[in-house]
Amino acid sequence: MADFDQELDASGLNCPLPILRAKKTLNAMSAGQVLHVVATDPGSVRDFDAFAKQTGNELMDSKEDGGKFHFLIKKS
Repeated sequence: MADFDQELDASGLNCPLPILRAKKTLNAMSAGQVLHVVATDPGSVRDFDAFAKQTGNELMDSKEDGGKFHFLIKKS
């Protein structure tokens, strides 16, 4: 995964909490900064894809590793 400016561990949280926490964290970040989100909810893959499209933020990377889902989101 690429470099990131801030990390959010949403492990153990179910929809919609990972998205809500990511939105709150992104709101406090500057444009161009990158947020790394770690989640365990399999539905988060679909959720973060939709979240990026709806908010205009860029989903730079999305991967699964050992039951954890990793997302890099660049604030627009």
